[in-house]
Formats: sequence, structure tokens, C-alpha cells
Amino acid sequence: MRKDIHETNRLSWNLATAAHNSHKGDQAKFLRDGGSTVFPEELEMLEDLKGKRLAHLLCNAGPDTLSLAALGAIATGVDISDEAIDYARKLSADSGIPATFVRADVYDWLEEAVARGDQFDRVFASYGALIWLSDFRFWAEQVAKILAPGGTVSIVEFHPVGLMYNEQGQRDWPYFTHGEPQSDGTGISDYVAFAGEGLVPWGYQEGVKDFENPVVTSEFCWSIGDVVTAFIDAGLVLEVLREYPYSNGTPRFEGAVEGPGRRFYVREGEPNMPQMYALRARKPA
Repeated sequence: MRKDIHETNRLSWNLATAAHNSHKGDQAKFLRDGGSTVFPEELEMLEDLKGKRLAHLLCNAGPDTLSLAALGAIATGVDISDEAIDYARKLSADSGIPATFVRADVYDWLEEAVARGDQFDRVFASYGALIWLSDFRFWAEQVAKILAPGGTVSIVEFHPVGLMYNEQGQRDWPYFTHGEPQSDGTGISDYVAFAGEGLVPWGYQEGVKDFENPVVTSEFCWSIGDVVTAFIDAGLVLEVLREYPYSNGTPRFEGAVEGPGRRFYVREGEPNMPQMYALRARKPA
């Protein structure tokens, strides 16, 4: 586990999150009026949420957590970024949707939750979450411990094959890294500005312009085999594994073609590739 890298990444996330949120306008009103930031793929993996105890790990600034809470989940969101959690708490208050938000390194929070004997019916992570985990096997083991019998962990993520390619479609990232940190020498970008209304359908605002993050991050690439095997070795039963030729909400590549439901495909005439995957694993009752 690389807590030193986690801490540097936290500082980068704080700066990036402020830029991201500058584009979101009145997100609280959108949620208050019944809007949702989650996609059908997440809902399929999570199944019924009414009355279910949900731990949303690496929850970022909270809109997905609150969208799931609005469906009846008793939601707890955990993220390492101070800026993200401050925003999430305010978003909860302003939208009137109750949820608990905790600022913590997810590994610290998991160990504390295990020690307290906390139990959850659903554990969830999505969209660029797993690359910040420096020890995926340990994370999966801890997640299994906080799952109640019959509970599920659900992941909707960018596909590691798609992540091998940069925005210009050039292959610049490895698939197999054996847990070694990877860095391209940059910090977290303003991907909300890049996505525009794909991520802010209620009304994108220009906000911060030409954001450049001075804090360089390191990431961890986990293959599909890494993820699936870690959950199985943790005693969970894999129920669903899906792959998708599109990216929800944000174009992964320049020239991407937007389809129905804010799904972005590679430009026309190019061979498709897996851009997202989703899975659900269950703890035996």
C-alpha cells in the first residue's frame, strides 16, 4: 500500500475538484427537482436500493451518492479529497437529500469500519475509482468484510483496455503493471470541462478556464483478471460481468460520437473497443 502516493493524489484532487465544481451551476436544484447523475448500468448492478445500507467508496463530490440516496439507500460516501467532501456535504444540505460523507483515505476508513463491525448491503465504486487503489486485493478483502451476508459489491468502471489509449487514441499506458504505480507527469485534469454537458446536462457553466494541475499524480492499473480474482479470493461470488463499447457521460477520445443516453463511442470508421465494464459480486448468505 502506498499511503505516500495517496496523499499526493489527495492534494491533486483538491485542486481539480474545485475546477470541476466551477462548471456545475445549481446542481442542488437539479437533484432537488428529481434529477439523477447515475446511469442505467449502475442501477442494474446495484439492484433495489430501498432501505439498503450503501457504502459509496471514492465517492468524489457526492452527486452519485445523493442520486442513490434519493432512490431509498441509506448512503455513506467516502473520499480522500477535502474539497470533494466539503462540496458533498453542502450539496446534501442544499438538495435536501440526506447522506453521510466521510473524508478519509478509503483504506483507513475500511479498517475502522471492520473494527467497528459495520455492515452494508451494497458497496459501490465507479468511473475512475479503482486506479487510485494501490493494493486492490487488500481493498477487496476489506470490502468483503463489511458486506452483510447476501450483500453485493458493484463496480462500473472505465475498461483497462480503453485506458491504454490517450485522448488522441494513441496507446501510451500498459495493461499489466503488477501493482507498480504509473504516471504521465501530469495532475488530474479538468475532465468536466472536457465532457461539458455530457457530465452537466442541467446546464454546463464555463467556470475555471485552461486549468492546469501542478500536483502530479500516480495511478494503479488493475486488469479485469486482477479485479475479478481479488473478489473471488475474498470469498465473494461473481454474478455479473459486462463490457461496453461506450463511455457514459464523458468522451474518452477526441472526435468521439455521442449516442442516446449521453453515451460516447469512438469516432465513426474506427474499430470499437471496450470503454467500460461492470460487475456485481455477492457475499454468500
